[in-house]
Amino acid sequence: MNSSKRILIIEDDKNIARFVSLELEHEGYQTAVQDNGRKGLEEAMSKDYDLILLDLMLPELDGFEVARRLRREKDTHIIMMTARDSTMDRVAGLDIGADDYITKPFAIEELLARVRSLFRREDHIHTIEKSDNTSFRDLVIDKTNRTVHRGKKVIDLTRREYDLLLTLMQNVGDVVTREYLVSEVWGYEEGTETNVVDVYIRYLRNKIDVEGRESYIQTVRGMGYVMRDRK
Repeated sequence: MNSSKRILIIEDDKNIARFVSLELEHEGYQTAVQDNGRKGLEEAMSKDYDLILLDLMLPELDGFEVARRLRREKDTHIIMMTARDSTMDRVAGLDIGADDYITKPFAIEELLARVRSLFRREDHIHTIEKSDNTSFRDLVIDKTNRTVHRGKKVIDLTRREYDLLLTLMQNVGDVVTREYLVSEVWGYEEGTETNVVDVYIRYLRNKIDVEGRESYIQTVRGMGYVMRDRK
């Protein structure tokens, strides 16, 4: 089942890289390893991977910079692996576009579970996308091509922004809680404390809203967000 999934491990600790690689291959994934940030970025940019396991403290280019440069060109999934466990580091990684963040030392079972969870979410979204396009006012999501239009204008969204907008538009008229969005879009357990949803709502508003007009996404204080037509 996993034979088509390709995972790039960018990790300068050769023992960790080899151990993770062997465990992933045992699960049926294909893996490749690079041991510094610059070579890892070149590998990620030149080939197609389904997931990158990215160490934060790397020689030549650190993980933050690798993720930042990669996000300019690709939407490849990223799970950051690091011994740094501060809230600021976690938020910085997620803001750059990482899908998840795991702290060393970690149990390999936890890493494998996060990888499986990420791919399940991707498969779920692809299943949803097989249905008809979704629209709200003059916003239209083309699920086949994963594109968003406002009228005739194409709105360029990252993978995470697209998934967040799709979730909101599939629940038009209903208040969607932050906890649900963290679980549905990021795959975290409900109750996880993070402001990542608010950060990405701001990103979305900056891209889809029209100056001088009411925002497509309304804030419901103490609860979450709603896309609701005004009567």
